[in-house]
Amino acid sequence: MGKLDGKTALVTGASRGIGAMIAKTLAREGARVVINYAQSRDRAEQVAAEIEAAGGQALLAAADVTDLAQIDGMFADLKGRIDGLDILVNNAGRGSGGFPHLDQVTAENYDATFNLNTRGLFFVTQGAVRMMRDNGRIIIISSMAARIRMPGLSIYAASKAAADAFTRNLSMELAPRGITINSMNVGTVETEMTSRIEPDTLKRLVGMIPMGRIGQTRDVADVAVFLASEESRWLTGEELAVAGGRYI
Repeated sequence: MGKLDGKTALVTGASRGIGAMIAKTLAREGARVVINYAQSRDRAEQVAAEIEAAGGQALLAAADVTDLAQIDGMFADLKGRIDGLDILVNNAGRGSGGFPHLDQVTAENYDATFNLNTRGLFFVTQGAVRMMRDNGRIIIISSMAARIRMPGLSIYAASKAAADAFTRNLSMELAPRGITINSMNVGTVETEMTSRIEPDTLKRLVGMIPMGRIGQTRDVADVAVFLASEESRWLTGEELAVAGGRYI
């Protein structure tokens, strides 16, 4: 018996990295997982194949969640394929194009970051709640960037701070239905995104982690399973630091 037997979960940006690992880990615990992707269909199919090879259930849902019409289309399509949602993991996100300082930020860079990390997240949540059964779970993959102070992080950090604000305030709206919403302030994790960080910068970031190592996607996915499960029923509106002890 898995912790999530009989549940249906939607994971955005689940074709790679943290999202892919969360999708596979939820499936391992018994959830039927909807794998959202924007462009990487081959990768999404590979994640689904791994889930099914392990005895799980997976569906694909293509949608660029920066596009509100595509979000609406995804939920309209899902209504004909599943009978409701129990879990939403808002994982789709992007960095701010490196670590641009104030005078290097362009309007295009700003809009791309907020359109995905903030606007897209909000309207995916809106669509999911309309399909969600009572006592559901919403998990937002945020970032420690929302808490720390670092040159060049302003745009990315602000987009993630907004996600944390959604968490706090939406928890009040959703509580009467028994739906919990929590965000995970994730620290430095080994993904394709961190592979683009300059080695000296990455070494400095790792040096700030009390646990002494960079995170792995499994470290994040296991916490997501807890937040998706019945065990987290008395936890809502919280921002959990999943960062190896790093706080500032």
